[in-house]
This record gives sequence, C-alpha cells and structure tokens, in this order.
Amino acid sequence: MSEPQSGTSGSEQHTDAAARPIDAIADRYVDDLIALQPELATLLGVPGHDDRWSDYSPEGHAALADLDRRTVAALVAAAPTDERENTAKEAMLERLGLAGELYDARISTSRVSVIAGAAQEIRSIFDLMPTDSAEAWHHVATRLREIGTPLGQVRETLAAEAQDGNVSAVRQINGTVEQIRSWTGQSGSDDFFAGLVDGLPAEYADEVGAELREAADTARTAFADFGRWLTDDLAPKAPSLDAVGEERYALNSRYFLGAAVDLLETYQWGWEELRRLQDQQRRIARELTGSDDIHAAWAALDADPQRRIASAEAFRDWMQGLADRALADLSGTHFDIPEPIRKIECCLAPTHDGAIYYTGPTEDFSRPGRMWWAVPEGIDTFSTWKEVTTVYHEGVPGHHLQVAQNAYRADLFNRWQRQLCWVSGHGEGWALYAERLMDDLGYLDDPGNKMGMLDAQAFRAIRVIIDIGMHLQLPIPADNHLGFRPGERWTPQAGLEFIMAHTSTDEPTLRFEVDRYLGWPGQAPSYKIGERIWLEARAETQARQGDAFDLRQFHADALNLGPMGLDPLRRALARL
Repeated sequence: MSEPQSGTSGSEQHTDAAARPIDAIADRYVDDLIALQPELATLLGVPGHDDRWSDYSPEGHAALADLDRRTVAALVAAAPTDERENTAKEAMLERLGLAGELYDARISTSRVSVIAGAAQEIRSIFDLMPTDSAEAWHHVATRLREIGTPLGQVRETLAAEAQDGNVSAVRQINGTVEQIRSWTGQSGSDDFFAGLVDGLPAEYADEVGAELREAADTARTAFADFGRWLTDDLAPKAPSLDAVGEERYALNSRYFLGAAVDLLETYQWGWEELRRLQDQQRRIARELTGSDDIHAAWAALDADPQRRIASAEAFRDWMQGLADRALADLSGTHFDIPEPIRKIECCLAPTHDGAIYYTGPTEDFSRPGRMWWAVPEGIDTFSTWKEVTTVYHEGVPGHHLQVAQNAYRADLFNRWQRQLCWVSGHGEGWALYAERLMDDLGYLDDPGNKMGMLDAQAFRAIRVIIDIGMHLQLPIPADNHLGFRPGERWTPQAGLEFIMAHTSTDEPTLRFEVDRYLGWPGQAPSYKIGERIWLEARAETQARQGDAFDLRQFHADALNLGPMGLDPLRRALARL
C-alpha cells in the first residue's frame, strides 16, 4: 500500500461532476442525507446540526427511500470515468438497492430490536456529541429537551405498521422496554440521563447546568412514556414467534453480507466449522492442562491471576496499551498505516448491555476511532485471555485499520465510501479475518490467548448455526458431533442452551446475544460468513496470480477498493 496523500475533510471537498460523475453523485447523496438525518452530521463531525433530530415518522422514512431511489436512477444514468468510479458505482447501487428492498418489505419501518432499533439510535447519539464547549453542551441540552419529538414519530411509524399486522416479536419489544427502564433509572443502577448531567465539566456548570438538568429530566420522562406505550399498546399486538422465516431472512442476509448465499449449505458449513475449531481447542487444552477438556482449560485460564484484571477502568487501560502496541508493531511492517489513524481510544460505554463495538473517526480526525465496551452489570473482574483477540478485531488490523483508513483516503474514495458505506459481511468479515491473521503472524502464540481466539471463532460459528437455525426453524442434525438434541427443531431456548454449553462467555451476555440474533436476523452470521468469503477471495486471487501473489499487497489492494458488499468485492478483485 502506497502512502496516501493528505486527507481532506469531505465537507470541504467539491467534486467536479463532469470529471467525476459517480463521485459527484455520491458526495451529493451524503449532503442530502445529512439534511434528512442530522444525527449523521454528529457522527461525521460536520458542524451545524447537533441540535436537531431526524424525522422518524412514516413521511421521514418515505423521504429517505425517495432519496435512495433518485440516487440509484442518477447512478444508472452516469458513466464511470475509470475503474475506481466503476467500483464505487457497483458498491453504491448494491447498497441503496437493498435499502430499498428493506423499505418495500416494511422491515426498516417496523423494526423494534434490543440492539438496532430507533430507541437505541436515539439514545446512542449522545455518546458521540461534542462536549468541549458551553455551546456544545447547549446542543446536548437542546436534543434532550426535544427528544420527545423523534420518539413520538417512532411511535407513529410503529403504530401505522401495527395497523397492518406488521409488528416485531414481543421478545424484542419487552427487551427494549427493559433497556429503557435501565436508561431512565427505573431499574438497575444505570440512569443514563443522570450520568450525562454528571459528566458536565465544572467550568460550564453555571452557564449550562440548570438547562441540562431540566432537559435531562424532560428526556427521561419522554423515554419512560415511550417505554410505557411499547408495553401497553404495541406489545399486546406483537407475535410471540421470533422466527422471521426463509424469505425475510434471505433478504436480511443479503443486506448484511452484500452477497447471496445458500442458507442450508451455510448452516451445514457452520456445524463443520465448529467441529474444526473445537478440535483445535482440545489440542490447546491438552497443552494448558494435560486434558482435552475445553471447559477445564477455560476454568484454569480464568483462575490464572496473571490473566485477571480487577476493575473496568484497569481493563480499559489494558486494552488501550495492547491496541497501541499492535498499531506500532504492524505499521510499516505488515501494513502502511498513515499517521492520522495511528490513534485509537478505548472507552467504557455509558450503558451495560454487554455489547463491544467500534465507532469510526470524524472526517477531520478530531475525534479518533474508538472501541467501546458496555460492561454488563455485576461484572467487575476480567480475564485477558479472552480479549486479546477482541482488541485486534476492534482495533488494528481489524475495524480501526479498515474504517479509519477509508475515512482518510480522499485520494481513493468519494465521501459516501469514506464515511457512510458499511457492509457487515465486509467489515466484520475483515475483522474476523484480522484475528486469524494475527495468529498467523505470531501474535497469539501464547496458548491462553490462542484459546481466546479459537473461543471467539467458535462463538461466531455457533452464531451461523443458531441464527439460521432459529429463524428458519431448521432441524438439528441427527448425527451432530455434540449429540445435542438430535433431530429436534431449533427454538430460542435451544439456541441459548447450545451457546451456553459451548462458549466461555458469561450467561448475561449470552442471553442478550440470543435476543440480539432474534431481533437482527442475518447480522450475527455475517462475521463468520464474511470471513469465509474473504478467505475464498484471497485464495482466488492467489490462484490467479500464482508465484507473484504477495499477501501484504493483497491486503493493500483489497482495502484500497473501499467498503462494499462481498459479491461486488469479488468482482472488483477479479478485475485487478
């Protein structure tokens, strides 16, 4: 990978429509989308929108769908000037086309989910809002004070869908209500709005303090009212069946992968992959304990005082140190990493749902890429053996390398590619591929850390099995190597029992995981399926290039194509 030229903020870049028609359409799309979704400006670090909310009403959703349709028409009519624009056109057509299919299927307008619903979107934007001035805190207060408007629009949209019987499963509604009760201090110790007020620096207290407290109280009340509406009005109309069925699942799977896969073949492959990984785990277990008992090896690693950290804050500092070392080691050796992206921040999320996630940098890198961990309540000690591979997944060479580089490469990517295009199979598949790469490079030679990587890989293989299995209500193979409920059909309870028996993750996190799968069909398998397609793409490239194949160059070439669906990725790699 050649050293990129100086990055340019997309908000300052003006594309010549005649010279670069695809890039001009893409850049205009970002501007138009920001006008409809001001929270997106907050995410990108574009000033001037931090006191506004998106329109979550049916009319707001229709406006977004109309923008996508108009942009698709413009892309179809435009001729790319070179291969780079051709790749961008393919990527954008695939993404916007699938977004339109989700809208037409009324999936995006009816979704209530414990991880990817409107309630989570609205709450989480406060995690990314600037807080470095009194004016910035005024914007926080304004959004808090006005939060009842988007919540009311969400209610309007969900009610309209419910009139036609299009309602998410009751499990997702009840789970969302429990989250809202936590955020609003009605249960547990996690009053998000009180925490937001407590985070106001003393230097701004006189100017903003009273306004912020009043606004937080207003927001807390609005969210609590929304939660009661979900319980009293929407939940009674919701189906108890969690499975979405093959047709809807296949559409969701294509959206998260950017590729169409044979779901039954993939389900069977998930079983085969789990068996392969568990065989490796048994070998590592023998190295650690002298026995091939995987659970005994996990217990020994958990009990190792050299691998334990006693507080969330100390664990965050450990993650930060490991992420920094990986950046330093890989830069200039296995990857060329530009200076602006040689910074990542490890953060504790203000919520406690167990999620681990990455947020990209702003366009000007004033806010760096961040990895977040929402530590579950009651968890106060941590084992590093399970999390070394997580740091590589979220940091470098995983999400941070990929996402932050996309944001930086104004010389290669238009603004939509740099800041908006995200395909789970491409991005999460790369991050899982990155974990395996770090093993290949010797960074997981410690048997405990290697066991952690294998545990994470097995966890993702289990996701393939139970996500497809639960949503399609498939039979469990009668001859499965674990002897688990042979011949029975998958249910949520069977999924929970299976994942609890075969991963080292704590029970509260796994309960949330299963609820997440049921409310976000097709997303959880995209990690492992995405890794599979990345590995296949690498093998195909190596077969084409023969002795000329160079792994470092393959990574550079693949990342320099930018984010896209996995089917477009394969086609783009074949054209190199």
